[in-house]
Amino acid sequence: MRNAETFLTQAEQDALVQCVQAAESTTSGEIVPVIATMSYDYPRAGLIGSLILGALAAVALTLALGREDMWVFLALFLALFLCFSRLFDAFPALKRPFLSKREMREEVAEAAFTAFHAHGLHDTRDKTGIILYVSVYERSVQVLADKGINDLVNPQAWEEVVAMVTEGIRAGRPGQALCKGVTRCGEMLSERFPIKPDDTDELPNLIIEKAD
Repeated sequence: MRNAETFLTQAEQDALVQCVQAAESTTSGEIVPVIATMSYDYPRAGLIGSLILGALAAVALTLALGREDMWVFLALFLALFLCFSRLFDAFPALKRPFLSKREMREEVAEAAFTAFHAHGLHDTRDKTGIILYVSVYERSVQVLADKGINDLVNPQAWEEVVAMVTEGIRAGRPGQALCKGVTRCGEMLSERFPIKPDDTDELPNLIIEKAD
């Protein structure tokens, strides 16, 4: 599974920072791309997967051994359940078949909201912070803007940016897609929030959340 640190090459990271700087040169808004490996570790999916695979493997082994003793099945099931649990923990990509798209969307939305506050986007001078949040594991993108922006810009406008970035990532061009999304955010902000004479760069131009 790709993680946040390898999602973009160093050249793509440098280009993205330059895109953010260029976008912010025309607006008082703060645009922060955030790359995260996973939005949640999904323990429930690991539990369900371990139960299902452990039970199926235990039944198969019990039949292969020619045993009909329930205690043999239970012993095999317990051992296999523990093995599969560790396997799911070591390789989170194995959990995907046991996850619904709805669950992943909800977790990404919550993680984006948490990151928005954790990285200080709610605390800019004019309440004009925007987070462009990418969760690699879920292959999902969220855009959140602060109150100062949402009072004047329809929040549905960010769906265009989400679609733009998501399409580019799926096409294998994550760096270009993020630059395009940042540029579009800058265009929308510059119309309503032009840069001020005393403007300062209040937030990082790119945040890559390290995997635990």
